[in-house]
Amino acid sequence: MSNILFVFEGEKTEDQIEKSLSKHFFNDRTVITCAFCAEIYQLHKTLVEDNDIDTFALLKDIPNNQGILKDFNRDDFAEIYLFFDYDGHSTLASDKSLLEMLAIFNEETDLGKLYVSYPMVESLKHYSNELDFKSIKVQAKKNIRYKKLVSEEADNVYLQFSKYTFEIWKTLIVAHLRKMNYIVTDYFSFPIENHTQAIIFNNQKVKYIDKDSTISVLSSFPLFIFDYFGSKKIIEIIK
Repeated sequence: MSNILFVFEGEKTEDQIEKSLSKHFFNDRTVITCAFCAEIYQLHKTLVEDNDIDTFALLKDIPNNQGILKDFNRDDFAEIYLFFDYDGHSTLASDKSLLEMLAIFNEETDLGKLYVSYPMVESLKHYSNELDFKSIKVQAKKNIRYKKLVSEEADNVYLQFSKYTFEIWKTLIVAHLRKMNYIVTDYFSFPIENHTQAIIFNNQKVKYIDKDSTISVLSSFPLFIFDYFGSKKIIEIIK
């Protein structure tokens, strides 16, 4: 039972990230990837309708996953990680629902551990040597065509997930971990410890969402790597 299950909101973009992650960080582990094929708020709606939900059974019932998961059962996976977007402009969006989701999905060996990207998965590549990454924020509740914005502002080297090298990952890990620390502690420095997804969201809410209806750009993937391997190992990796 050493397999890891990654659950993504979508399939195409996230699959490119998973392949790169597996190549550079999980080449000694078996990672299986599937998709929920809907927003995080739809998952919350499903949970409300069924309090006794089984994450793996739910995923296995989704048509797109049936081929991927048909030969597996829950006991085949030591850990489940879910990666979703904040998607504040969604018609189903609810900060209260998201907070509830972070409380429910907080253990990778049980229902799964949830990681949230703000505002969405493309935040990973929203980086440039010309940008003050610490201060990048966007409207939280409006459809701002974020993908287009990122394609215009990010350096070309970061635009294609499928071409990420280990050096690119190191740059983005450091940047996003400093940003995480800044959101929580107001210090744009490499964190001593990881902060929970609930703490990060609460700080996003107090310092950005409730203040001026913005969200501070932050990717969940570097945070997941930091969480998974620990600060000591990550410091060794990024040297």
